[in-house]
Amino acid sequence: MRLADKVALVTGSGSGIGQAIADRFAREGAKVIVNDLYRERAEETARRIAAAGGEVLAIQADVSQSAAVQALVEQGLATFGRIDILVNNAGASRGDDILTFDEATWDWNLAVVLKSVYLCSRAVLPQMIERGRGAIVNISSVNGIVGLGEEAYSAAKAGMNVLTKNMAVKYGRFGIRVNAICPGTVRTPIWGPRVEHDPQIFERLAKWYPLGRVGEPEDIANAALFLASDEAAWITGALLVVDGGLLAGSYRMTLELEGQAEA
Repeated sequence: MRLADKVALVTGSGSGIGQAIADRFAREGAKVIVNDLYRERAEETARRIAAAGGEVLAIQADVSQSAAVQALVEQGLATFGRIDILVNNAGASRGDDILTFDEATWDWNLAVVLKSVYLCSRAVLPQMIERGRGAIVNISSVNGIVGLGEEAYSAAKAGMNVLTKNMAVKYGRFGIRVNAICPGTVRTPIWGPRVEHDPQIFERLAKWYPLGRVGEPEDIANAALFLASDEAAWITGALLVVDGGLLAGSYRMTLELEGQAEA
């Protein structure tokens, strides 16, 4: 098992990508600290892991708040003695178009998406530095690389990408690796309201992906497992794009330019 005897903290792991990462890590032997803003979601993920025989601790915490993060990490350390792996997955998006959303929406996006990475990383790094090893995996987005709307969320993800590189450079000498994953569209519960309004949305979006489908949470979990494991021992400061080929280019666009694409 690739994470045997490792302790991993996964933020926002009550559903979606975070839950898939927590499940995958547990199957690979990690002791998992499940965190979510909503206690019932964290406990549900923990039940899944425990039922499969894994060691798990569920902690409710708002990772955009310094005191909550400190308490989260302290409880995890008190239970398992160390944190070898941090996955900064917590995040959400509000607002699309800076002319229509207010300052509070901007601040909320940066707090949940970017400040949480700063707070959680700052909380776990000292004990990683002391032990001379550790891995941090930040779940970013293709929105942090190209303009795809959702400006506040996208700006926060872009900030996460640069923060990833800076932490990798600064803490590499302590044996700590810091990388980010940039997913494309992933089929998660956060899409629920849009799917209810537009049941065919994933099918329509899939046409823009060279691999012909949107992502599944397990696609991102597999990438996170690789970056967290010793198989990625010489990888740090990387932005791993896991997007079904979206940013590589669009063959559909080429066909449309040539007047060949179907509607």
